[in-house]
Amino acid sequence: MLIGIFDGLAHPANQPICPRICLMNRWCMGEGEFTQRSRIMAPDGISVIAEGQSVPIKLSNDQQVATAVEVFINLAFHQEGVHWVEIHLNQELRMRYPLHVRKLPPQPFHVQPPAAPTA
Repeated sequence: MLIGIFDGLAHPANQPICPRICLMNRWCMGEGEFTQRSRIMAPDGISVIAEGQSVPIKLSNDQQVATAVEVFINLAFHQEGVHWVEIHLNQELRMRYPLHVRKLPPQPFHVQPPAAPTA
């Protein structure tokens, strides 16, 4: 069971690209056919960082569950702050949760001296 595994990202300031983000949503307690669409919004609440494809959701009865999994590749997070993951169901916003993005200072590059020869 996965619930709120990560709520933030930390990446080097000089590398704003996140190689992979996986979103998982589980739907239950409903009946019918629906369409889910996910978006990741910038801290300004207007700019869209990424938008997923339409995902069909079908629930035959109120005891059935449906899990939607989306993978986003090479997303660019150019600013720190609270980004928002929005989950729309049939074009209506149903969930919105924060994604905290933090930039790490660049790490100095250290060159290891060659190992001393052993006798």
